[in-house]
This record gives sequence, structure tokens and C-alpha cells, in this order.
Amino acid sequence: MAYLTGEDAPPGGYAEPAGCPFCRAPGLPEPESLVVARGELVYAVLNRYPYNPGHLLICPYRHVADYTDLTDPEAVELAALTRTAMRVTRSVSTPHGFNLGMNQGAVAGAGIAAHLHQHVVPRWGGDSTYMSVIGRARVIPQVLADTRVMLAKAWPSSPAL
Repeated sequence: MAYLTGEDAPPGGYAEPAGCPFCRAPGLPEPESLVVARGELVYAVLNRYPYNPGHLLICPYRHVADYTDLTDPEAVELAALTRTAMRVTRSVSTPHGFNLGMNQGAVAGAGIAAHLHQHVVPRWGGDSTYMSVIGRARVIPQVLADTRVMLAKAWPSSPAL
């Protein structure tokens, strides 16, 4: 509900790096940050408001809103980290599939439109239930901190990702 009501939003909003959770996350202590892996230009972090367990966001460190504004090295590393996220998630939780995507702009559904982020959402057969429709809630059977530890332990340590 904190996400829906906006009570977690900073007073100035997310447009500036000072209020952006994707700019702040890499500097927070590991358990609080939910960062799973760090590259040179991008990093992987668990979504605080996941659609499913293991819902990762691949974010550039740089505060940039539009995919077309990424540098070539940022775009390459974002793609590589997305692929690694899928491999690691498959190795630890055996999803049946994935949803991958970016919402570009608030009108397209971006909750934080000012900082680009690629969603990597693991999916299992039967994971969509009536809870989202009737109860306006999602059932996530795993605590975020436990998910972070599980994925971080399985993440390859190679800088090449």
C-alpha cells in the first residue's frame, strides 16, 4: 500500500538524483539496499514492490530516463546483466518463464520515470491468482532480504557478467 499511496515518495519526487531510489540504492548498506550484483555501469537490485519473488531491476548508476540516452557501454552492460539475472534466477528458483521490459515515461506505466530500469520478472505457471483482482494485494512467499541473499550468493563474481 505504501507504493500505491505514494507515502514512500520523497518530498521533491523522484526526478532529481537526491530523491531517486535508484541513485540512492547502491550507496546503502547491502541488506537495506537490496542490491544483488554490481557491474561497472549498471547494477541489479530487487524490486521493493515485486510482482513475483525474485523480481529484479537492472539500473544504470547514472540518472538517465530514456533508453536512447544510454551510452553504448551502458546499453551493452544492461543487456549482459539482464541475461545474467535470468541465468541466476533459473539456477536458484527454476521459473517457467520471464517478463522483461522497460516502461518509458509515466504514461507508459513507469512508477519512477526519471531513472531507467529494466524489469526481470520470473514467472511460474499459476502464479497469477485472484488476490490481485479481488484483494488488491499480492502474495509473495519470500522475504526480500532472503531473496537478495539467495540471488547474490548464486551471482557469478566475474566482472564480465
